[in-house]
Amino acid sequence: MKHVLVTGAAGFIGSHLVERLVADGMNVRAFVHYNSRCSWGWLDRSQVRDSIEVVAGDVRDFDSVRAATRGIDTVFHLAALIGIPYSYVSPLAYIQTNVVGTYNVLQSAREEGLSQVVVTSTSETYGSAQYVPIDERHPAVGQSPYAATKVAADQLALSYHKSFGLPVKVVRPFNTFGPRQSARAIIPTIMTQAISGSGVVRIGSLTPTRDLTYVADTVSGFLAVANCDALAGQAANVGTGQEISVGNLATRIIELAGTGARLEPDSRRIRPDASEVTRLLADASLLTARTGWKPRHSLDEGLALTLSWVREHMDLYKSDLYNV
Repeated sequence: MKHVLVTGAAGFIGSHLVERLVADGMNVRAFVHYNSRCSWGWLDRSQVRDSIEVVAGDVRDFDSVRAATRGIDTVFHLAALIGIPYSYVSPLAYIQTNVVGTYNVLQSAREEGLSQVVVTSTSETYGSAQYVPIDERHPAVGQSPYAATKVAADQLALSYHKSFGLPVKVVRPFNTFGPRQSARAIIPTIMTQAISGSGVVRIGSLTPTRDLTYVADTVSGFLAVANCDALAGQAANVGTGQEISVGNLATRIIELAGTGARLEPDSRRIRPDASEVTRLLADASLLTARTGWKPRHSLDEGLALTLSWVREHMDLYKSDLYNV
């Protein structure tokens, strides 16, 4: 990898990945969503903004994606709609962005002769665990429109490897958290409410469990996959192999914040019964065996780093609003 394209570069994981690629000496082209404000999302605040080439476009637009892939060796495809609650509101938007957008990246890479395409998946493609820990052989079950579109995108990507020989790899992160994450995710939701001064943290179901990975470790997982030829045509999990319930997570964050906030149920934040993923626990042994990758941050270390960042950036959050 020398000339790298990152789609979704303005977002949470994408901006961290861009910074790591620059630190590793790559020439990075960052594909960000076109907007009239010329906003580059989190890259506007990044120390590497002057070290990258930024291209604005829309992953749903084949022309802009094709143009962005010219002269590139490797593309990391992260651009997606990811908020599960909003996928109940507008499933079509998720199909257009997550499925059609992935097609645009794959077809552009095929026509431009790229060396490899690294596609971002999600542990939500597994649905509720049918066995644990969840390895890559676990059945795919789309329990939300979001998850269904990611299943489709994964299968489309792998079909391009089988059908056209395109060097495709699928990275399947379990729940990533860290600085810059929006309050649509559970950890920033809890943290922003816990330190807001309201004395209340409103969340949905307390019983689902998640395998939480600090963002720097997820980024390292992306690079490990990209640098491993043996993973071509495969999906690889990125996770810690440890789980925690939402209720216990909330209690731990409130203790860390030291505010004594109380938990309060909020029915708006509860998924439909059959759509809730009740348990996620990663088996990342494939990635570890092939590349030696292991997470370096414990949950408590990651939470402390994230909470420190959230405290400094509370002006970016609206903790009193529930944003689907």
